[in-house]
Amino acid sequence: MNKPLLAALSAVATIGLGATPALAAPHAPAAQTTAPHSAKAAAVTVDFAGTVSLSNCSGSVIRFPGSADTDPALVLTNGHCLETGMPSAGQVITGQSSSRTFGLLNSAGTKIATLRANQVVYSTMTDTDVTIYRTTTTYAAIKSSYGISPLTVQDTHPVAGTAIKVVSGYWKRIYSCNVDGFVYRLKEGDWTFKDSVRYTSACNTIGGTSGSPVIDATTGKVVAVNNTGNEDGQRCTVNNPCEVDASGNVTVRQGINYAQETYNIPACFTTGNKLNLSAAGCTLPKP
Repeated sequence: MNKPLLAALSAVATIGLGATPALAAPHAPAAQTTAPHSAKAAAVTVDFAGTVSLSNCSGSVIRFPGSADTDPALVLTNGHCLETGMPSAGQVITGQSSSRTFGLLNSAGTKIATLRANQVVYSTMTDTDVTIYRTTTTYAAIKSSYGISPLTVQDTHPVAGTAIKVVSGYWKRIYSCNVDGFVYRLKEGDWTFKDSVRYTSACNTIGGTSGSPVIDATTGKVVAVNNTGNEDGQRCTVNNPCEVDASGNVTVRQGINYAQETYNIPACFTTGNKLNLSAAGCTLPKP
C-alpha cells in the first residue's frame, strides 16, 4: 500500500488502524508544487483547500456532479486506511458506524476545522482501494463556516498523459507528474486492483500519502485516489505491487507509484449522496 511499512500489517491487526506514515520521515517535507514541465500554466490552481489529514493517511472532501450543497459532505480516502483494519480480498463494507475525525485544510495546508464522520458509507480493497465516509455536516455549512468547497469527482475515465497533482493532507505536500498509463491488473499481496493509474516517476509518493486525491491539473477535478507503489522491486508482495497484463505477463517497476480511478463512483450515489449499488451504471464491487 502507499504506503504502510511492512510492520504496519501487524499493527493493523493489533490496534485497528489503516496505513501508517513512513517512520523514516521525521517531519513533513516542504511542499513540492512546481510542475515537471512549465511550458503551459495550469488552468486552475491546485492547493490544499478541501483536502484532509487523517491520523495516518490523507484524504479529501468530495462531491459528485449530482450532489447538492445541502447534502451531507463525504470524505474520500483509501480502503486500507479504514480505522477498523484493511478489508480482506473480496470484502465490501457498507453502512458501518464511525466517529472518525478529519483535519480540514485551507489552501495553505493549515488545519482550520475538525470534521467528524458518522458512517463508513463504502469501503473495499477489491478491484479498487477506497473508503468513503459520511460526515455530520453539509457542504453548505463547511463553505459558510470555513470558506472551503469540496473537490468534484470527475465521472469520465482519466486520460493518459494528463498532468496531475497528488495532494497529501497528511504531509502537506503536493506531487506533480503525469498519468503514465493504465494497468490491467495491479496485484499486491492478497489484493488485486483493476485498471489502475500508473504515475510517471516524478510522483514519488511516500507513507502517509495514502488516500490523497489525484487531481487533474487543468480541470481541478479528482480523477483517482493515491494508494500504492513498488518500494523494493519485489514481485506482487505487500508494498511491492506488480503489473499483470491481459495475457498474464507480469511486470515489476521498482520506485513507480499508482492510484485507483474514481470515475466509476458517482454513478453509485443518488439523491442526497446516498449509496445505491444497484443504480444504473454502478460498477463498484458489491457485498
